[in-house]
Amino acid sequence: MPTSNKIETVASLKERFSAAQNIFVTDYSGLNVEQMTKLRRNLRNSGITYLVAKNTLMRLAARETGYDEMVKYLSGPTAVALSTTDPNIPAKILFDAGKEFENVSKPAIRAFFIDRQLFDGGAAEEIAKLPSRPVLLSILVSAVEGPISNLIGTIDGIIRELVGTLDAMARKKEEK
Repeated sequence: MPTSNKIETVASLKERFSAAQNIFVTDYSGLNVEQMTKLRRNLRNSGITYLVAKNTLMRLAARETGYDEMVKYLSGPTAVALSTTDPNIPAKILFDAGKEFENVSKPAIRAFFIDRQLFDGGAAEEIAKLPSRPVLLSILVSAVEGPISNLIGTIDGIIRELVGTLDAMARKKEEK
């Protein structure tokens, strides 16, 4: 029979899973307390929640919120990073933490969900290398704005040349 504490934990996990745009399922085995604290702090500073709970409770919450594919990744020491920000931010923090901690390749990203779509943990490195959303948007604006600016410059040049030609013709007629 489930205890009220477990029921509350599952309800809290369901609420967090439902609100998250991105969920990263990680293996944190091998991390000491200092490393785990540093990782949590880095994630929290970016608005990302890093939760450790019993896999059984996470499985229940995952099934009840439509994350059925997550269940197969919930074994062993598991923590989930929940984010409502760009997916590259938690991916970068988790990936960099795995490189930073000496003699430990953890936290290893087993799998992650972006807008409820499942990706294998191996793809996290590619997501981590992406520029942030504002940078991507500025690149897009530049790509759209560049040809338009060139077109406007070309049209302006043609009009300026036409006006200059008409002005020269008008002066020539005045001289005659």
